[in-house]
Amino acid sequence: MFKEFKNFIMTGNVIDFAVAVIMAGAIGLVINGFVADIIMPIVGEFAGGMDFANLKYVLTEASGVEGEAGYTAENAIRWGAWINTIVNLIIVGFVMFLIVKAYNKTKKPPAPPAPKGPSQEELLGEIRDLLKK
Repeated sequence: MFKEFKNFIMTGNVIDFAVAVIMAGAIGLVINGFVADIIMPIVGEFAGGMDFANLKYVLTEASGVEGEAGYTAENAIRWGAWINTIVNLIIVGFVMFLIVKAYNKTKKPPAPPAPKGPSQEELLGEIRDLLKK
């Protein structure tokens, strides 16, 4: 059983997959940082200087003093954070589209198909015509 596991782990597909997962995590951090630190401040500036992450609809206000007995935290629908998440998704999707498009340009174009000769029926027809002569 250990030998089978070792063979499974050492195959190229598993190692390629592991590298892809690690790279995806690293690229995800870079893209999320780009969105949070560069794009969202620009979007907020065009939206009148507001930060979407702070927009919410409060259902129940906080009561008491935090850390003391009887404290109740605020209950709110954070719709601004949801807007940030949607903008993040759109930007991540666009960046991934650009990466895949650039990768596809680096691939070799497929070989042109071999020229197609006459069909079997055409060849048989030619043979028949030659035999008639």
